[in-house]
Amino acid sequence: MSQTTTQASPDTTSTQTTHRIFICGSALRGQPDHDNLQSATFLGATRTQARYRLHAAEAGWHPAIYEVAEGGISIPGEIYELTAAQFEYLLAHEPPHMYPADVVTEDGTVLTAMLYPQALVERYGWEDISCHGGWAAYKAAAE
Repeated sequence: MSQTTTQASPDTTSTQTTHRIFICGSALRGQPDHDNLQSATFLGATRTQARYRLHAAEAGWHPAIYEVAEGGISIPGEIYELTAAQFEYLLAHEPPHMYPADVVTEDGTVLTAMLYPQALVERYGWEDISCHGGWAAYKAAAE
């Protein structure tokens, strides 16, 4: 399961849930949707294990990432800790069809990321940009 923590508030009558999220697309630092993370806490950079493919969905509007049994790459990204409210905001502002799911980092940590259905990628024939090694690299090459 992904990392979700619950912390008691100082008054001990309520709890606050936080989510550790792997960001690897248009919400990365320096990318146009970074504000969707609001004031989430940046915890550091990491990479996934080499078991994912990366496509440019909607003519490069956002990445489409999904897990594969073979032929995957290690995708670079950033880890953020979000409050429950920040997590809900992020979900509400994701492109259609994206869904939260577990990803595994190089060190074996399981985090939540926004994935995209492989069947839709294949149906629309979106460009496989895995060769660029990550979303930020793809966007830089496209400019």
